[in-house]
Amino acid sequence: MSVAIEQLATEFERHRGHLTGVAYRITGTLADAEDAVQEAWLRLSRLDAEQVDQLRDLRAWLTTVVSRIGLDRLRSAAVRRERYVGPWLPEPIVTTPEDDDPLAQVVRDDGVRMAAMVVLERLSPEQRVAFVLHDAFAVPFAEIADILGCSEPAARQYASRGRRAVAESDPPPRASMAQQEEVLAALTSAVLSGDLDSVVRLLHPQVVVLGDSDGKERTTRRPMVGADKVARFFLGLLRGYGPQVLTDAEPVLVNGDIGLYVPAGPNPGDRWSVAARVGVLAIRDGKVAAFYDVVNPEKLTRIRRPG
Repeated sequence: MSVAIEQLATEFERHRGHLTGVAYRITGTLADAEDAVQEAWLRLSRLDAEQVDQLRDLRAWLTTVVSRIGLDRLRSAAVRRERYVGPWLPEPIVTTPEDDDPLAQVVRDDGVRMAAMVVLERLSPEQRVAFVLHDAFAVPFAEIADILGCSEPAARQYASRGRRAVAESDPPPRASMAQQEEVLAALTSAVLSGDLDSVVRLLHPQVVVLGDSDGKERTTRRPMVGADKVARFFLGLLRGYGPQVLTDAEPVLVNGDIGLYVPAGPNPGDRWSVAARVGVLAIRDGKVAAFYDVVNPEKLTRIRRPG
């Protein structure tokens, strides 16, 4: 590697966390995000010295490249997601407080919490790209229009519609880490006790559970709404899997929020076999407003186990 390429690679690494965050918010898939960032580097490394010198803002150029690749991935994924069995959740980014890498940088932003990412799935590809780039990363509409291949007024309209859809969905804001830990500990204790009323008291009246399995593992295949229904669902899982599904769970950060990694386990007696999964809560007014259960094994291949 020449000195010039080494310097370019060093400069590129300074932007890797930012680029990964852009691509992940656009695609909702860590694999696609990492591929987009790698492709951006390959395109940059193929430029000659004069072309590199002509780049007035390397970060902006890379953001545009990553966004175009992400948009292509998002459009091509639309058909695949129509065939998906059950809800489709973003691929979880699992980290620990000790991590210090681009992914740890990505999850510090409230916009990548699972509750916010789920809302982005309801937008069209054009709305999602325009909203994410403008509202989250302050990319000018002229550049967004160039990425989308539309006029600047159309780009503004896409962002406006995306913004309105997000506001109407009103995803729960990120609770403090102390409150997250308190609620998760209380919910775990209540479920292990088997007391239905204790579980219900910790749930928001309109709590929702979304399970992502693509039909490959056991979870709810339809959104489940309501405190009583969700509490019975949690207790049913405890009866089916046994208490080890919670006692063996390992605390992790899931998209920057407190969550649990449940390792795969054997079938004890007549209980169900435990599939590896990642779960994370969203909290509103001190109660669980949403629970996201990612059990599709294809979305857990990049999980770094705690410790």
